[in-house]
Amino acid sequence: MGDIDYQALEFDYAPRSAPDTARHAVAVVGAGPVGLSMALDLAQRGLKVVVIDDDYRLSTGSRAICFAKRTLDVWDRLGVGERMVQKGISWNVGRVYFKGDEVWRFDLLPEQGHRRPAFINLQQYYCEGFLYEQAAGHPNIELRWKNKAVAVEQRDDHVALTVDTPDGPYTLAADWLVACDGARSPLRKMIGQESHGRVFRDRFLIADVRMQADFPTERWFWFDPPFHPGQSVLLHSQPDNVWRIDFQLGWDADPVQEVKPENVIPRIQALLGKDTRFELEWVSIYTFACERMDSFRHGRIVFAGDAAHRVSPFGARGANSGVQDADNLGWKLALVSQGLAPETLIDSYAAEREQAADENILNSSRSTDFITPKSEISLLFRNTVLKLAQHHDFARKLVNSGRLSMPTSYTASSLNTPDTADFSGAPPLGGVAPDGPITIDGQLDWWLGQLSGRFVLALFCNTGIPDADALRELAGLQDDPLGLKLLLVLSPALAQRAPDGYACVVDRQMTLARRYDAVQGACYLIRPDQHIAARWREADAPSIRNALRRATCSPMEARP
Repeated sequence: MGDIDYQALEFDYAPRSAPDTARHAVAVVGAGPVGLSMALDLAQRGLKVVVIDDDYRLSTGSRAICFAKRTLDVWDRLGVGERMVQKGISWNVGRVYFKGDEVWRFDLLPEQGHRRPAFINLQQYYCEGFLYEQAAGHPNIELRWKNKAVAVEQRDDHVALTVDTPDGPYTLAADWLVACDGARSPLRKMIGQESHGRVFRDRFLIADVRMQADFPTERWFWFDPPFHPGQSVLLHSQPDNVWRIDFQLGWDADPVQEVKPENVIPRIQALLGKDTRFELEWVSIYTFACERMDSFRHGRIVFAGDAAHRVSPFGARGANSGVQDADNLGWKLALVSQGLAPETLIDSYAAEREQAADENILNSSRSTDFITPKSEISLLFRNTVLKLAQHHDFARKLVNSGRLSMPTSYTASSLNTPDTADFSGAPPLGGVAPDGPITIDGQLDWWLGQLSGRFVLALFCNTGIPDADALRELAGLQDDPLGLKLLLVLSPALAQRAPDGYACVVDRQMTLARRYDAVQGACYLIRPDQHIAARWREADAPSIRNALRRATCSPMEARP
């Protein structure tokens, strides 16, 4: 694709010549990053999805710009990760300043052997544009612009949604409805639900500035800088020579006055210098809250993204968490829709992602309290921490300019099969499977690319290959309708001994063996969303089969 001005892109309303009498498998309300990711995930799993949005454009202004490694891993599976990374600005390093002095430098991805960077910066309109193009080209997705959800009714086995259009209203029937309609979520209000939490009394100014600058591609955060005393400032690089600057203003700032160029430009000049040439591209004022719905599932209506939960922008937890909602829900909704799992599997989405929302809200609230102290004692504590951080490691751990987004480990999930052996050197049960470099047929590749949206049984073969009977028994698990894939992970020494008829990868630097604490014969069951469901020191087919059942809320098989 050539360069596209996604902010100016407009979509035509497509009238229907006949009433919509079809029963759709899934309807998604909202064509933002979460809604489009949700649609792509479901469509890849064979479900027909209709997406409605009351707008006819993509986002204007940069909005969400920081996308984490975990989100990029999800987008790789959806076919857009590489495009996001190629356009985005990759970064791992952040710097924190206090009154003009650097007090801390951190690296979010200090080790090698990962396909994706810790973060990229990419304007939301690019993100939405790439997702839109991928969705528009998928035969299982229908996009309907200028279609506004105005009423909803739950039936016994489906949802009836009233949709208003330029041609008048119609009723859309869907087995499941996923609400990705944003922080103000009309659907949430239609069913009489609210979000509960904490509203922060502060205002921030966002200024997108286009300029030539030789700043490194890092995250810079200032507390009480000389150019903006008593407040905080954040600077990020974006594609197209655009720089994102966030100025803390305080609750008493007038949002109407503060966005006027005559008030914005002096603030930027104080940071960059009066002789620096720049253009204002986008300016906005924001306030924020940390809140969520009590429950993300209401019958056959499921909420995701900002419609379900909202956090302050510090730490880039909003859009990233929303995409991870879609990653969690997609495989579960597909299995239920295809009759392969009971509806209780959708309850596990609610439980796991409500846990993630609570985790994000806690971290985001703590960041906000550190950035905007609410008392003299809190201010004294913060400033003392910042002074000590320049020379003492213990104080650096207390500096909180936004604990950056990390994926949630579902350690208490009912879908996990408890460990029966010590895996203390591995990621937690319920955590995201780590990535690592591999080779396939001699070609360099990446481990997460093999976890392609289905259950994977990874068998580590470090010093030997199991005998033929043992392999056949494990291979028989692949006949399960849930769609298990057996994958042998071979050490380099065994690369030439790969057994015929089995999918194999080579752990080229033994990175996976180290990251998974995997000795010879260790076995991992990894969910379609790349979270670890179960693991064993020795493969046991009946135990694996029951772990698969547990991971899908299906009836367990009786052990002989």
